[in-house]
Amino acid sequence: MPYNYEKVNQKLLVPQIEDQLVMYIQHENIGIGAKLPSEYKLAEIFGVGRSTIREAVKSLVTKGMLEVKRGSGTFVKSTEIVVDDPLSLAQFEDKYRLAMELFEVRMLLEPDVAAVACQKATEEDKKRIKSLCDEVEQLYLSGQNHIKKDMEFHETIARCSGNRVVEVLIPIILTAITTFANLTHRKLINETIDTHRAITDAILSGDTMGAKCAMIMHLTYNRQTIIDMSEQNKTCQTS
Repeated sequence: MPYNYEKVNQKLLVPQIEDQLVMYIQHENIGIGAKLPSEYKLAEIFGVGRSTIREAVKSLVTKGMLEVKRGSGTFVKSTEIVVDDPLSLAQFEDKYRLAMELFEVRMLLEPDVAAVACQKATEEDKKRIKSLCDEVEQLYLSGQNHIKKDMEFHETIARCSGNRVVEVLIPIILTAITTFANLTHRKLINETIDTHRAITDAILSGDTMGAKCAMIMHLTYNRQTIIDMSEQNKTCQTS
């Protein structure tokens, strides 16, 4: 499916353009060290002013994703989505092993958290979860960056547990999501949409076992994808 570069309203400003630039780099397979199109061209692609592009580029430079060489242009320094690293996990070089270990922790935690959320979620919480489920689906299907909303979806469910220790562990969930996204780049569109919807429907109806099973299914799809990609990566390295 070709990536659609959405024309963004000028009023939405820099954060949305940052997301669009990240998606552009990934979907156009612009590798590390490659030069981005000119500021003028990027402004034309995204339907915003050159000043907005300039600010978005500056932000991604500070986050270590882009590098500006005076007189030469803007170059890709990293192709991964840049996020905060509160757990200092960036030091681990084997990203496939890291992703698997993060999923092991998520599997221990999130299915039961989803079950508890069924019991404790308020009507306002349920509306928020449904809204985020809808937003993730819309962003996914339109080829836009869905990751921030995906993180909000899982974070909201975790906070519904009302458990302060679970809230402290939320960065593990968020780091796992971004690690998976950096490795897979939208490989599980249908599976993510379907399992998010199943989790949401179960929480809305108070189906404790349904929420737990749906979360297990969601994580199982992700885990199997990491296993498959890890094996492919090993094969490529040995061939």
